[in-house]
Amino acid sequence: MAVINENSPVTYRKVTIQSNFERRAFLFMRVSGMALLILAVGHMMIQHVLNSATNLTIQYVAQQWSSWGWRAYDLLLLYFAIPHGINGLRNVLEDYIHSAGAIKAINIILVIFTIVTLLWASYAIFMFDPSAILSN
Repeated sequence: MAVINENSPVTYRKVTIQSNFERRAFLFMRVSGMALLILAVGHMMIQHVLNSATNLTIQYVAQQWSSWGWRAYDLLLLYFAIPHGINGLRNVLEDYIHSAGAIKAINIILVIFTIVTLLWASYAIFMFDPSAILSN
């Protein structure tokens, strides 16, 4: 048990509480990590264990994506994986870059990259026409 000597000076330090963004990013990493564990393991089991790797053709994807459920599953996987990975990259970069201006610029670039990637990939999933593949 530690005993505090009344004659020794007590030092205080000010604790800064992180912004709401950092708290939300921390929570998102935990929630998306759990969701990705379920979604990614499910994806691997369905695509690579229950089905042979030789069956993974464009026709197989077209057959799956003719159902809205498979598209929703892949969109969920996409919407959790891309921001999760980018947020992890942001955390690593902030550990090594100490300039506030550079961190702000990198964060802006990462947000733009994430939004563009999610929009582009969502467009590809929504605009994919399974009937064009399956009719051949």
